[in-house]
Amino acid sequence: MSLTVWHDGDCPLCRREIALMRRLDRRDAIRFIDVRDENAACPLDPAQLLARFHAREDGRMLSGAAAFGAMWRAIPFLRPLGLAARNRVVLSLLERAYAAFLKVRPHLQKAALRVEAHGP
Repeated sequence: MSLTVWHDGDCPLCRREIALMRRLDRRDAIRFIDVRDENAACPLDPAQLLARFHAREDGRMLSGAAAFGAMWRAIPFLRPLGLAARNRVVLSLLERAYAAFLKVRPHLQKAALRVEAHGP
């Protein structure tokens, strides 16, 4: 399996999540690319990649919950959740949860930046 994940290296939430995924990815099965890196190979407009989570699994571009599912499948500990995400009903529920998260993400990012700058 070939998996590439694009992330926002300037986002405190993304940095934490990607750091966790890197620790869990003991087989180095995932290639992580920071969209903000000027040398990043971006298959889509960077603004699109920053607006939603994207991954390319075996040559197929995925977005949102489907991209998370692909990332989870690459990590043995999370693989059962990633396999469940292939079910269209489960994926639909995960996508709804992701859409809700996207609405509150700006507030969470601001809070995380304040914590980084001033401590808890």
